[in-house]
Amino acid sequence: MLQPFISQYKAQQLGTYQTDEPLASYTTWKIGGSADLLIEPLGKEQLALTVKLLHEHQIPWMTIGRGSNLLVADTGFRGAVILLGTELDYVHFEESIVRAGGRYSLIKLSIMAGKKGLTGLEFAGGIPGTVGGAVYMNAGALGSDVSRIFESAEIVLETGELVRYSKEDMQFAYRHSVLHDVKGIVLEATFRLECGDRNQIATTMSANKEHRLRTQPLQTACAGSVFRNPSGDYAARLIQEAGLKGYRIGGAEVSTQHANFIVNTGQATASDVLTLIERIQQTIRDRFGVALVPEVLLVGER
Repeated sequence: MLQPFISQYKAQQLGTYQTDEPLASYTTWKIGGSADLLIEPLGKEQLALTVKLLHEHQIPWMTIGRGSNLLVADTGFRGAVILLGTELDYVHFEESIVRAGGRYSLIKLSIMAGKKGLTGLEFAGGIPGTVGGAVYMNAGALGSDVSRIFESAEIVLETGELVRYSKEDMQFAYRHSVLHDVKGIVLEATFRLECGDRNQIATTMSANKEHRLRTQPLQTACAGSVFRNPSGDYAARLIQEAGLKGYRIGGAEVSTQHANFIVNTGQATASDVLTLIERIQQTIRDRFGVALVPEVLLVGER
């Protein structure tokens, strides 16, 4: 199934590729089996052609940015994994309008905006993903999210068609966008920020960073918050109240710093993490009658 696609991909010089590539090193959890094919198209046009070819050959595919918020199954992924090329790692500022490529770091974007005296991205200073992933998930923290500043996005759909979606088109909700239902890849996102005081922005971001370092296990292999916050409450509070901080299955452990983080203590498998997630869900359901919904995305078959 893959060889005809690979032959065309090579013939059209669309980018680089590797077969049977382990995905653990591409995720912040450092967990996961191999992908049948790992491809990195050279740029926007090559990416659109690549997606079109994958669609024509009926090859399942997914995208990995910086690999946060992602759990790859121990069995890996049967199909193609797309890495965004360096051509999509850019940012342009035009007064209060910011255009950033899908591969650009969200943390770096928030820092750059702050240095230019633009406010609105302070919440993103601790979200270790790409602009594309942040738009896909409507990433948020500290009471704000991407939808608050979003203007539009250039997207390639699974047919290879290039479209531009407005804020209304994106159908943003809590940790959700239309891209959960309509398959596509964010090539570029445009945000509208506001002019602010550089010193105040720097102070806010510094305080946020100190708080994260104090309360989150950022020096360990993890994937950020595991569960969405239930309405009117916090997943971390419920998990801590249930006495699950430090609870461990295999190499996966509920962080002792932040109960809504699961850390890889060294040799965790995806199965360890999934079993721990289910144990937490069952405990919280039994104890509080609350159904915790995972925020992390599972890739591949369990």
